[in-house]
Amino acid sequence: PALDYTINSAVGLQFMTGPESLGDAPVNHVLPAWDLLAGAYAAFAAMCAIYHRQNTGAGQEMRVPLADIAISSVAHLGMLAEVLQKKGDRPRYGNDVYGAYGRDFVTADGKQLMIMALTARQWRALVSVLGIERDIADLEAELQVDFSLSESVRFEHRQVLHALVGAKVAKMNFVPLTQGLDGEGGCWGPFQRLSEAAQDADLVTDNPIFEMMQNVSGATYSMPGAAASIPQQQRRKPRPAPLLGAHSEEIILDMLGLSSSEFSRLVDDGIVGVGDGRGD
Repeated sequence: PALDYTINSAVGLQFMTGPESLGDAPVNHVLPAWDLLAGAYAAFAAMCAIYHRQNTGAGQEMRVPLADIAISSVAHLGMLAEVLQKKGDRPRYGNDVYGAYGRDFVTADGKQLMIMALTARQWRALVSVLGIERDIADLEAELQVDFSLSESVRFEHRQVLHALVGAKVAKMNFVPLTQGLDGEGGCWGPFQRLSEAAQDADLVTDNPIFEMMQNVSGATYSMPGAAASIPQQQRRKPRPAPLLGAHSEEIILDMLGLSSSEFSRLVDDGIVGVGDGRGD
């Protein structure tokens, strides 16, 4: 038996999560990453199995172990090779982005945001908006580096860059700073609570994937549909989640071809539920 948290604790990410001040204390993050990836991977594998059946007529059994999803994902991210080659674990870096330039900063009006400079364009945008071209040129001459060419160089010297960038951000208000970054092709994101995200126009309130609807619980709230879209096709509206067993009759009679009497017997014997309490 395994759950996301027991698998996450086994692959080592809890010792990379959180501020450096925690030392060796493990921290489990709240996002069930391996559950989400396993679901997506199972859907992908199911499509492969369906394609195989359509072409050969043979069905297949699929196995998608949660632990295999986790450790293979860590390996694909290069983390496994890193520790095997370096013979040591990656330390904690707090809110610093590993291997690139990115961290949280606070503006003059008290707004906290994440700023990234992963690409050369994003780095140029940050330098331009903050007006620190001369300061960066002086740093590059002193350190004998070129920050515009390599994200790893920016990461290596992140502390001295943090001091410079942080001081400039602290003198600017949130709106002109973020508008400037948007205009120059910079990359940033606000720090906001989930309750704030629920009212965010880009994320929820004006996002076409969401629809306000009543659910089977009786509660009415915004529900997402498919995150992907096909421009050539009209987006379908999301539908409320069905009660467990709501489609039992359709599946057993139409898809499996059992008779009505056989279906009724399965319900009466408690083997099949129908979403109204019978057989649950």
